[in-house]
Amino acid sequence: MWAGLGLVLSLCLLPGGGAEIQNCKEPPEWHIGEENPMLNSRGSVTVVALLQLDLIPCILERLEDLRVKLENEGLVNISYVVVNHQGTQSHRKFHLLKESVSDYITVYQQDEKQADVWTTLNGNKDDFLIYDRCGRLVYHLGLPYSFLSFQYVEESIKIAYCENKCGNCSYTVFSYFILYTLGRERGLDWYLKRITSM
Repeated sequence: MWAGLGLVLSLCLLPGGGAEIQNCKEPPEWHIGEENPMLNSRGSVTVVALLQLDLIPCILERLEDLRVKLENEGLVNISYVVVNHQGTQSHRKFHLLKESVSDYITVYQQDEKQADVWTTLNGNKDDFLIYDRCGRLVYHLGLPYSFLSFQYVEESIKIAYCENKCGNCSYTVFSYFILYTLGRERGLDWYLKRITSM
């Protein structure tokens, strides 16, 4: 994990490039029952997946693998949220969806009487929405870019984690401080000084 921390810190300090599709606005307010999942995830990068149970076990296995990979690379404090489809058939299979993931991925079932979250978020099946620590939408990836066998979702999470695509966020400064403190305990101080002096 500590070797991955150095990689994360260097990624966070490097300028990014490439095509970017970003919104940089806070999402419209949405609720599951009385809970506001986006409000609960402030201070962490949030990955929202809009999934429906058909090929879900494969997708969820890959999402879990991605979560573990990023954590091993030092990208901690990321919230993973799955919002099940609102339809009746999806509602009946919700328990299968919930049983397919670890406790680190929160799965929500929409109430059929509430506004459809997918519609509220302008999303479709298999979309991934990546939010920064201040709750601003950085990327909205749809098919085929949301296939977890490609690198788009992973790279989008890393960019939201390490770069200020949507401007400064007070939570980001605190996260860098934590990473710096953890790294210093492992002798990463020299590495940080070297990167910042370049």
